[in-house]
Amino acid sequence: MRDNDFAVHDSTGYDFNAYQRNGEVAADRWVTAMRLFDPGHVDTPAEKWERARLLFDSRDYIKAAQLLAEVAAEVPFQTDLRLLLARAYYHSAQLGKAEAQLRVIVDRDPVEHYAHLLLGRTLERQGRAEEAAPWLRLAAAFGGETADI
Repeated sequence: MRDNDFAVHDSTGYDFNAYQRNGEVAADRWVTAMRLFDPGHVDTPAEKWERARLLFDSRDYIKAAQLLAEVAAEVPFQTDLRLLLARAYYHSAQLGKAEAQLRVIVDRDPVEHYAHLLLGRTLERQGRAEEAAPWLRLAAAFGGETADI
């Protein structure tokens, strides 16, 4: 492979601008790029999840929530997926939907610290401070903090 001044690497160190010894572009780059133009291609849940994370990271919470909701319907028992969906709902002010997702999470995983915290914050944001207090106390206890609530 030749040295490339415009090298772009992923987290594993793979150079996306890599060339074969004969100077041709690596075949796997073309396969990946051609998939983008395949009208019959259906995104896998993993591809949707990755795209939703990118949308969330770019603060497009509404689109992220729409895509995450699709994935959650396909993969219903994935806690981290539902937690990100709840966060997207929270950040896009869809508080009822955030609350519903968080209640599913705490029912399935009663020691999920962040779900308790976010549920408490979601309830507070809806003006339900009294209902939020026990969730915030639990989150503090799970996080090893003393709650002043």
